[in-house]
Amino acid sequence: MSSKLRFKVVSEAFAKKPVEVPAPAERPSEFFGKYVFNKQKMFKYLPKKVYDKMCDVMDNGAPLDREIADQVAAGMKKWAMELGVTHCTHWFQPLTDTTAEKHDAFVDHDGKGGMIEEFEGKSLVQQEPDASSFPSGGIRSTFEARGYSAWDPTSPVFVIGDTLMIPTVFISYTGEALDYKTPLLKALSAVNKAATDVCKYFYTDVKKVITNLGWEQEYFLVDEGLYSARPDLLLTGRTLMGHSSAKDQQMDDHYFGSIPERVAEFMKDLEIQALELGIPCKTRHNEVAPNQFELAPIFEEANLAIDHNMLIMGLMRKIARKHGFRCLLHEKPFAGINGSGKHNNWSLSTDTGILLHNPGKTPEENLRFVTFIVETLMGVYKHNGLLKASIMSATNAHRLGAHEAPPAIVSSFLGKQLTDLLNHLEETEEDALITLDGKHGMKMDIPSIPEIMIDNTDRNRTSPFAFTGNRFEFRAVGSEANCASAMIALNAAVAEALVSFKERVDALIAQGVAQNSAILKVLRDDIKTCKPIRFDGNGYSDEWVVEAGKRGLDVEKSCPIIFDRYLDKQSVEMFEKLNIMTEKELEARNEIKWETYTKKVQIEARIFGDLAINHIIPIATRYQSALIDNVHKVKDIFGEEAIGLSEENMKLIREISMRTKTITAKVQEMIEARKCANRITCERTKAIAYHDTVEPFLNEIREEIDKLEMIIDDEIWPLPKYREILFIR
Repeated sequence: MSSKLRFKVVSEAFAKKPVEVPAPAERPSEFFGKYVFNKQKMFKYLPKKVYDKMCDVMDNGAPLDREIADQVAAGMKKWAMELGVTHCTHWFQPLTDTTAEKHDAFVDHDGKGGMIEEFEGKSLVQQEPDASSFPSGGIRSTFEARGYSAWDPTSPVFVIGDTLMIPTVFISYTGEALDYKTPLLKALSAVNKAATDVCKYFYTDVKKVITNLGWEQEYFLVDEGLYSARPDLLLTGRTLMGHSSAKDQQMDDHYFGSIPERVAEFMKDLEIQALELGIPCKTRHNEVAPNQFELAPIFEEANLAIDHNMLIMGLMRKIARKHGFRCLLHEKPFAGINGSGKHNNWSLSTDTGILLHNPGKTPEENLRFVTFIVETLMGVYKHNGLLKASIMSATNAHRLGAHEAPPAIVSSFLGKQLTDLLNHLEETEEDALITLDGKHGMKMDIPSIPEIMIDNTDRNRTSPFAFTGNRFEFRAVGSEANCASAMIALNAAVAEALVSFKERVDALIAQGVAQNSAILKVLRDDIKTCKPIRFDGNGYSDEWVVEAGKRGLDVEKSCPIIFDRYLDKQSVEMFEKLNIMTEKELEARNEIKWETYTKKVQIEARIFGDLAINHIIPIATRYQSALIDNVHKVKDIFGEEAIGLSEENMKLIREISMRTKTITAKVQEMIEARKCANRITCERTKAIAYHDTVEPFLNEIREEIDKLEMIIDDEIWPLPKYREILFIR
């Protein structure tokens, strides 16, 4: 890119004007869910009996009768056509961390040579996408193409543009899950049953337990012109090279700062469209790094929350372009500054209240609270390696443990009050009443400031799984990931722990032990067992890595090896026992994980090699030639005096020669390492080879290029720099 063209790209990107976003005539509460076939729409467009049946299906998990499907489809079609809808699609979540859809028109032959608008129950309930074109991990061969998508009535149908979007599961012809939603629904069902059974010790009227999820979506915005001038950003989602800007986040002035006008207009547009789709957007703010922001909704039932998160990521990308931006969801698009995560706030609630809410009004309620805290910790402790595997990826690996995100060791922060309580219960052998303090007031020495209510514990930002009052915050989930991966593992682990807890309590009760005594006895055993997972200190310290290893926690750092935790005996037994996934499905998913890891590193290596050899080396050589020409001219003019006058240029010439030579050699070594790895047929072994022998070259070559960026004439450097990309004007 010439200096003039680069200047033009940068200038035009900075000169983008805010897009006018028309303000909705109504308040958000009035247009919320405008394009969602929710209960309000169902009541209007469905017969009363069909509406009641659908409510039973959605609220209580009742089976869906196919005979009502035609009536539901008729009501949906009428509502959708009033919105100008002409097509429908089954919207599902294949194992690609994206969504998929195949649109069919509302048309059929009328038998008279014309067409009619048609949408029947069979089109609502089931569709047949081509299963061979999605990752299957070897479950399906290329020539075995049949697969099925089936309607998930617990997640409302919605409209985007002219299309009726129907949330569905996606399975193979032979019945294995090829998506995230199928095992997610099974995991949510498992924890519902296990938690409801345990709730009966405390509340006999509890009918069901719901898993709640509140995600916090972090993202970057960059000007579209600058984005397009960076092939690495365009093709990988991150900058493979780029020297840090003299100013980035070190002044802590971006976090919670005033939102730039252009960004505020984007956020407003995004929120309006999200609210119309029933996504309850609540919070928006600047994040720590420049150009980094966050959006968070009100908590929802986990299945719906995950659907909404997949929707919001698509909306972000689409609406950003309308405003002259590109939205980056990669976990680490820029080196040296904070990456992006997606904290998953997880909790359990019944139809009567929140199970993790404290303090209770009675000792029995506090016993309930402690029971669910301890059994959650039991699940996290037993399957800490699996939970790490559930959030690990080639992209998230760049962020975890980088002193900006939780370390790649799963532990749980509880705070002083809960820690002291569990320690006390562990040490005492007597039945004891459990008391917990709630929030307390703190008065300031400023008369005009009201009393501040202080929580009973501080927060620990280095903890991957921290208790934050009435929920656990799983902080290690990556920004571009499908939350379902983490939620499947977490809910399965908690369900297994609750099942084990109830079996042991019931066994003691059968022996004549009083119920509360039996509960306390099992809780003491579990508090002792899961104690290694509790850590309230600095998760970034080197001492913690050593200590975690001594405690038996998973401290593995290699992404491909971490995936092995899915195939551990205890993981397979848990998933099969709870009827969430079979060993065959787990093996298939790991094949996909290893293959995906390999492909992402492979793509980065190929792009990086191209940029280094075809962009950076020629520019470095051109600048070196200019320096050499200058040295010759100085020598011609000044003779012997030129030695001193050209000393600095000679240093630059030598440094450029050294660095370009190193880059060329390392790129060739990287290519050979990649070729060697590509000859490996085992996907796991190939992924490990890419991790161990190919990926290290990316950092080694980058270091050389970033040094060149600092010495080569800014006018001819071919790529927009961090100082240009990271600050929205």
